[in-house]
Amino acid sequence: MLPTFVRSIPDGSEKGDFIALDLGGSNFRILRVKVSHEKKQTVQMESQIYETPEDIIHGSGSRLFDHVAECLGDFMEKQKIKDKKLSMGFTFSFPCAHTKLDEVTAVLLTWTKRFKASGVEGMDVVKLLNKAIKKRGDYDADIMAVVNDTVGTMMTCGFDDQRCEVGIIIGTGTNACYMEELRHLDLVEGDEGRMCINTEWGAFGDDGTLEDIRTEFDREIDRGSLNPGKQLFEKMVSGMYMGELVRLILVKMAKEGLLFEGPVIRFIMVIINSIIRFIFKNRVSFCNFKKSRSKFPTSNTHKTHPHLNPHPSVSARYARRLHKTVRRLVPESDVRFLLSESGSGKGAAMVTAWASRLADQTRQIAETLAEFRLTKEQLLEVKKRMRTEIQNGLSKNTQSTATVRMLPTYVRSTPDGTENGDFLALDLGGTNFRVLLVKIRSGKRRTVEMHNKIYAIPIEVMQSTGEELFDHIVYCISDFLDYMGMKNARLPLGFTFSFPCRQTSLDAGILVNWTKGFKATDCEGEDVVGLLREAIKRREFDLDVVAIVNDTVGTMMTCAYEEPTCEVGLIAGTGSNACYMEEMRNIETVDGVDGRMCVNMEWGAFGDNGCLDDIRTQYDNAVDDLSLNAGKQKYEKMCSGMYLGEIVRNILIDLTKRGFLFRGQISETLKTRGIFETKFLSQIESDRLALLQVRSILQHLGLDSTCDDSIIVKEVCGAVSLRAAQICGAGMAAVVDKIRENRGLDHLDITVGVDGTLYKLHPHFSRIMHHTVKELAPNCNVNFLLSEDGSGKGAALITAVGCRLRQQEQKN
Repeated sequence: MLPTFVRSIPDGSEKGDFIALDLGGSNFRILRVKVSHEKKQTVQMESQIYETPEDIIHGSGSRLFDHVAECLGDFMEKQKIKDKKLSMGFTFSFPCAHTKLDEVTAVLLTWTKRFKASGVEGMDVVKLLNKAIKKRGDYDADIMAVVNDTVGTMMTCGFDDQRCEVGIIIGTGTNACYMEELRHLDLVEGDEGRMCINTEWGAFGDDGTLEDIRTEFDREIDRGSLNPGKQLFEKMVSGMYMGELVRLILVKMAKEGLLFEGPVIRFIMVIINSIIRFIFKNRVSFCNFKKSRSKFPTSNTHKTHPHLNPHPSVSARYARRLHKTVRRLVPESDVRFLLSESGSGKGAAMVTAWASRLADQTRQIAETLAEFRLTKEQLLEVKKRMRTEIQNGLSKNTQSTATVRMLPTYVRSTPDGTENGDFLALDLGGTNFRVLLVKIRSGKRRTVEMHNKIYAIPIEVMQSTGEELFDHIVYCISDFLDYMGMKNARLPLGFTFSFPCRQTSLDAGILVNWTKGFKATDCEGEDVVGLLREAIKRREFDLDVVAIVNDTVGTMMTCAYEEPTCEVGLIAGTGSNACYMEEMRNIETVDGVDGRMCVNMEWGAFGDNGCLDDIRTQYDNAVDDLSLNAGKQKYEKMCSGMYLGEIVRNILIDLTKRGFLFRGQISETLKTRGIFETKFLSQIESDRLALLQVRSILQHLGLDSTCDDSIIVKEVCGAVSLRAAQICGAGMAAVVDKIRENRGLDHLDITVGVDGTLYKLHPHFSRIMHHTVKELAPNCNVNFLLSEDGSGKGAALITAVGCRLRQQEQKN
């Protein structure tokens, strides 16, 4: 029951010029099959038969395939097609293990039919044939498919009658194949559709299950064969052994005096005729009993057209008995037999046509996704352009037009361990936000105790007025204080505000522009700390807003509390951003040249000036065009979780339009923006997830997919997330290399504090990003430290530092 990875019979769309090689006996055929679509589908075939001498059948494998390659070259010479590279189908009529049809591998399990060429069993026959062809060097062939002769026979008849779903060979050997439901195949992933199974039923009985009906003559034939104990069913059924069986019976009858007495000639003819009738009758019945067991396990009514390929020496009576026996054993099935007039070669050409179409589809999908697979040279260019934009953002003359804004945060140092007290932290940066109570204790055993509660921001609030947005935020803060039993407490508050702000001090930040789907009016160009303080007054309670920080800065501070070498922060989640400790002498927009200050890069807008257009795709443009901030945050739209799903969705729509996915039908679900959330991309790309589970995710999303669709969807997700991780890594490589150069070092050891769902949850993003940074910044040893506590703890730490500095100033 070997999977063939042939998923369907011919559907009438096949066309092209193909070579078919049919190897399975003492003679083999080479065919040229032309399938055209002028008015109706027509097939033209030219073929030639070549002998396989006995010494080659029993010689070495290399000699066998050299002979096949020589005959193939002769045929192509006669057809005058040696200068063409035609697709070829290889009918190899021996038990083989296939992995996938499009990978074109066929590992020979065992020889049958008296073949015994050495060094072939356990080897890939495609590689052996390709090696023989390459050794000749005078022609080339593209082997697209390897099928069993039984499969080829079924496909031949399936071309003429699409109801043909069974193939049977009764000749030198015997075998059968049929279209099985995928849900019954444990060896193959998937449960939808069908696949042709090569039963290799010749070995039926090798485990002893036929011993009660085998005769002394069957056993004697087996003992004298080249493969004793194997292919027992075939030795009872096929034409290769039938004559020997007759001979053995006659020998025994002669020994017992039942032959060669009286009118010899007439008596011999009568006896032989009776024996052959008896053998045919019993062997046909037995053969079809096996067939009915394998093909029709249920009582459902079937209409199917098995193909029968009788040995030339078998009379029409054999076929009639075969048909009659099958119908008697499976009366609930309407079984009709269609004789293959052109053997299995035509079928091999049909499979080759199907494989060619699959290969063309695979090639087109690969070409589409190739745009997302950036070369090292392209990534180095992204790094170079990021460095240019970083410099523009730091320079006073170009800062106003720079896409990477390089905003000063007025955070002058990382925590020193003396921070102490109780602080509130507000973490706003997405559709959910957190309110935290952070208790920091200094001393020999530093501790940080946190309590938090998550609140949702409805989309109508995100896109309402600024007053409504901040009233909602303050309401949630009030609810949290009630929840903690601290309603009247006046605590210092750190505000993590994860949007581009131009800070003028630690506690003042003017919103440059909204990102991540926020569109609240009357906020851009305003001091968001002032807006928060006004909302607090309207609620009639008091809080001391000490600091406003970006989530990236908060992440850096959180990790720096644990690891002093952490001087870079990275967010890879709903959005994308980075910050780092820059030398004051390089920040021309702030007075002072001594020490360092954390700079909020706001690198999401990198590329808004068109410097990334050469690596952006039509799918990026489609996502950007329909976004709330078209033309802005282009880098972020290529590497953040909020947009990756939309890029995937647009690719899937395109592939569906081209007939590669979802049966060419674009569902209403696929038209729905935002259905592919980051968590679904992470699940789909998980190495631990089987195709059936991927398909289950897609069906949960309302996408009626096959397992083949699941493979393509997984590949699309992989390509999009690969590019995202690589360009994020290119940006980070630019940052750490700049820090190294700032400090005049040949080698830099540094830690990056990281947060974000894409980095945390995606199965491959972090690994790919780390590798990219290492490859593009080889002189930097970069350690990535995951922030387990989010940026809220960092906001509290910055608030604690701010309170400490304020107290020192008051004392002075």
